[in-house]
Amino acid sequence: MFKIIAREEMAEGTVILNEIDAPLIARKAKPGQFVILKANETGERIPLTMADTNPEKGTLTVIYMVVGKSTALFRDLKVGEGYQDIIGPLGAATHLEKVGKVVCVGGGTGVAVLHPITRGLKEVGNDITCIIGSRTKDLLIMEDLMKAASHDLRVCTDDGSYGHHGFVTDVMKEVLEEGGVNLVVGIGPVPMMKAVCKITKEFNVKTVVSLNPIMVDGTGMCGGCRVTVGGKTRFACVDGPEFDGHEVDFDELMLRLQAYTEEEKKSYNEHCNLVKQ
Repeated sequence: MFKIIAREEMAEGTVILNEIDAPLIARKAKPGQFVILKANETGERIPLTMADTNPEKGTLTVIYMVVGKSTALFRDLKVGEGYQDIIGPLGAATHLEKVGKVVCVGGGTGVAVLHPITRGLKEVGNDITCIIGSRTKDLLIMEDLMKAASHDLRVCTDDGSYGHHGFVTDVMKEVLEEGGVNLVVGIGPVPMMKAVCKITKEFNVKTVVSLNPIMVDGTGMCGGCRVTVGGKTRFACVDGPEFDGHEVDFDELMLRLQAYTEEEKKSYNEHCNLVKQ
């Protein structure tokens, strides 16, 4: 069992942070990589990118939104309890090098994925402008950590309840217009990443995104996480999860992510009804 040693509810209880005792994974993990977790014997395998690792303490941190039965099972786990299985680190690590001015853009729980990447890019000497956003102030996560990981943090909310009133892409465009940006990293909901890439392509700025397709085994065998990048089929679990955003077929990705929407809702509602009984 992989024991939960700290737990925090964020974004009005819809987003959960778990710090988990997993020393072997914590020592090997690098920014951009992910793990696959399973709550119990009958639970699904859920891939989550690590929001943080502490090799000295032997822990890793995952942050997830409760959207279905499996993440609801994760939410029910308390401090002292644990996950039956955790596999990782998986996926290719972020390529970290000094390129100059970098803009890191995160939306929703994508901010958790962006955090170690932003910190890593800062540590190798880049000038980091970070833009994070959410629908409303109450749903914003990790503001203090993202401030520490960047040189200039800008916050947006769709409803204007905090920071810039509007989308992260509005602020990103303003930064791009100032010039000198060498790289953009965009992580969040697929429509947000698509919009980020559309704008950065106009400015001819290299853009990296982290994709979250449906995934089962995480080792390249099942093909469930296939995405089209540059007209070729790639597997997010072994070829990614990071790709050149200008080459990703986002429309196809969005269709694939919707494949089991009804089943997810049904399963989640059945779980909630059982918990109430």
